[in-house]
Amino acid sequence: MTDPTTHRPAEQLDEFLSLVGQTAWKPDADLQAIAEWLPRELGAEVAIVNGAMKTVELSTSGFSERVLEHLEPMLTRLTTGRVASAAMDVGTAQVRLEAVGSELPRRVLVLVGSAPLTRRAAALASHTGGILAALHRARETDRMIRGYQQKAHQLRMAVLMALQAGDPLLARRMTTGAVPELLDCDRLRVHILRCEKDERERIAQAYQDPSGYHGDGLMVRCPVYDEHLVCLIADRDGSGAEAADGLAAVLRDLVADNPHYALGISSAHPLPATAEAYGQARHALAVASNTPGRVAGYHGQEPLERLLPRAEAIEWAGSVLGPLTALPELTTEITRLAMHFHRSGVARVLNVSRNTVTAHLGRAQSALGLDLRDVRCRATLALALGVAALHREVGSIPAQPDPPALEDLLHTRPAAEWGRTFLEPLRDARYHPVHQTLRTWIDANADAQQTARRLGCSRTTVAAHLRTAERRLTRDLLSTGSGVHDLVHALHLSGETPL
Repeated sequence: MTDPTTHRPAEQLDEFLSLVGQTAWKPDADLQAIAEWLPRELGAEVAIVNGAMKTVELSTSGFSERVLEHLEPMLTRLTTGRVASAAMDVGTAQVRLEAVGSELPRRVLVLVGSAPLTRRAAALASHTGGILAALHRARETDRMIRGYQQKAHQLRMAVLMALQAGDPLLARRMTTGAVPELLDCDRLRVHILRCEKDERERIAQAYQDPSGYHGDGLMVRCPVYDEHLVCLIADRDGSGAEAADGLAAVLRDLVADNPHYALGISSAHPLPATAEAYGQARHALAVASNTPGRVAGYHGQEPLERLLPRAEAIEWAGSVLGPLTALPELTTEITRLAMHFHRSGVARVLNVSRNTVTAHLGRAQSALGLDLRDVRCRATLALALGVAALHREVGSIPAQPDPPALEDLLHTRPAAEWGRTFLEPLRDARYHPVHQTLRTWIDANADAQQTARRLGCSRTTVAAHLRTAERRLTRDLLSTGSGVHDLVHALHLSGETPL
């Protein structure tokens, strides 16, 4: 085997350190270049053998794994720590084995050549094997860290989903032993940060504490919208004031420093009302995206379902949703989510295929007798689901032969006032074209192309009017169904469109 003293040590060291430097900080970099460096220096083929699996993790191109068949007893002694090194003859080949690393089972450096190693060559091989083992260990650590981060994200997502379902107790049970501070507060605000998809995880990790949470907040990558980072932040004093060093202030700073970011903020809600807070934050984000500061809080009204007469609303919602009770629970959940997200988004939230979502919606549509492709039918169903979420007794009261009609519920003073207040920001003469576009858009089943044809304008003009309406009405009209549903009811209450 070659004696490494034939090269000057300084040149040898520089070359080796250069190779290590090229791979050490690159998790996906190939270690093969370091392995191939040894044969050039020693005249021997090299392999790193995994002690636990007895498999070759890394080897030079000329290494033959057949030689390992003759090394099995000695490999076991080396991996278990009974011996540190050994030299053997396998046929005409000279084999040197050396355990590397400190944790059991240990890896084994195997060198195969035609002549024994000199002392200096053996020392060089040993040091190189140790560095290769250290690099492997570093990569294993990186994989473990990435695995931990993924599990932490999954746990945060589970907490968010439990809160979205209105069940803080379930969220607490899922996190027994590591309950997030957020669950100890009475109220929270939802912030939605719009940023680059690849930036979400970096931001979440930058402000993550050792427990995998974010102090009294929670940052979760939205499973539906790739550019959304959902942040739940405790509202401890109820004043809405933000701590100078709190997570809410951090989010505002991120928006100020990045011109492509935007932030929507809900009003404070009890933990069981997280879903309502989330909806508000999405509406606020639509407004923020069209304002100079790119930060907006929600300043809209109460949901319409809160203003309907309680007993009659419960009876009406039960009559509408009754057919769903005979269907699988998953069908009901998919139908509920489809009122707020597109079908691909629903599939991602529930980890099912889009075809599965479509099939369940088909069953729900048949059972309900509603055309869920029609925006007015969706608005009616969404209102019934909203009443059911507000009043848990929906469905538990025996069905009446003549339940109230939706028209009867809407023709009340609170509902009429809600509709008038909703459209008030468009009453100014400057916004009459926007108002007209909204009416036509709903009549065209929220189809921008059909709206443009009917109005004799371009789709760009329709989109511009919808963005203006989002800002004026504090509603997300372009990416979520809930804002559109509110618009349908408001236009109907004002007598401008049928239901």
